[in-house]
Amino acid sequence: MNVYEEAERALRAAPAHGLLDAIRGVLTRHCRAGAVDLLMADYSLTVLQSVSALPPAAEHLSIDNSPQGRVFGAQEPAHEQRGPATIVHLPVTVRGDRLGVLSVTLPTDACSPAVRSELVDIAEMLAHAITVAERDTDLYRCARRKDRLTLAAEMQWQLLPGHAYRRDEYAIGAQLEPAYAVHGDNFDWSATADHLTLTVTDGMGEGIDAALLSNLTINALRNARRAGIPLADQAALADQAVYARHRGNAYLSVLLLDFELTTGWVQVIDAGSPRLLLLREGTVTAVDFDAQLPLGMFEETDYKAQEFRVRPGDRLVFVSDGVHAVASPAGEAYGDRALARAISATRLLPPAEMPRAVLRELTGHRGRPIPDDDALIVCLDWYGRPTAPDGPPPDDTERTRAHVSPVGGARHASH
Repeated sequence: MNVYEEAERALRAAPAHGLLDAIRGVLTRHCRAGAVDLLMADYSLTVLQSVSALPPAAEHLSIDNSPQGRVFGAQEPAHEQRGPATIVHLPVTVRGDRLGVLSVTLPTDACSPAVRSELVDIAEMLAHAITVAERDTDLYRCARRKDRLTLAAEMQWQLLPGHAYRRDEYAIGAQLEPAYAVHGDNFDWSATADHLTLTVTDGMGEGIDAALLSNLTINALRNARRAGIPLADQAALADQAVYARHRGNAYLSVLLLDFELTTGWVQVIDAGSPRLLLLREGTVTAVDFDAQLPLGMFEETDYKAQEFRVRPGDRLVFVSDGVHAVASPAGEAYGDRALARAISATRLLPPAEMPRAVLRELTGHRGRPIPDDDALIVCLDWYGRPTAPDGPPPDDTERTRAHVSPVGGARHASH
């Protein structure tokens, strides 16, 4: 049995909390590993922490200033020489969602290119195993926090699908700040063979009330989506659920999108304040829609989907008002123009890295590290399918189109 097969068997047999021990045993036997450690990225994507030494005893490794952090950011394995030993650092990533780094110390004479290649596959296998194991243990979630989460933040992070996701047609990255005390902002996505549904939510209120409102809305949208009904009806049913509970005293702004992977056509319902900017061929523009009522504001609101089309090479950036409306110490709003500059400056970063880079710049504009409101950024790179057809959809005459305007332009749609 080779090392990959034994690692797979060991992970299947291991208890949920014992995945690292299982991998350590296999690598010790097959590769003469002297040490094996699993480092998890925290919720704010600023530090890596070992699952073997949970907070508060854990020592933090900076994602920005450590060899392990550079592997996490670049998503490429690397190794460093330590006397007669070589330490191999490997990204632990599943379907584009970066969980952490696996560090393996080997005798240098045992660290051949073939062995390093096997370790890459084992690290990916470990990422899949962690995703399943999190249903049954808190170990890996505890390793992701360098500070205690507020109860509202705990509820919000349980809703999220992950920080990133990647397929042949697209890649998504998202980040929410402040990570340890978020209020009501949220994002969600779900993919099938031919569709991607993406939800960007700008919450109302603070603390537990905001978290409960987001939980109700996201789960209402999921329930409607899983019933297979059209996008406009998904929004309507979620609207009814929120209104029935709060009678218009609490509501939620949502940008709801359904991407058709075979063509690049996107149906959109803009029910509030989240914004969409498009980077296409080096130019940033605002994609504007008819503003419709937030979910839960009034009883039995009807929603109408609009459409636009994405092209291979497009980058879409979605932000909550905690980004584009945040004020500097002098009272100047960040706004679409500053956001457009940040989008252009980070155009070479992958979607998984881009939101964090923009949020760092936003901190400089704000003038203090902790925001007063949630700041949410979702970045989507569209690659498309090589066989995607050209031209409008068959029922184009019945479609309502979004308006793509220069940044800072009026917010409207053309029909």
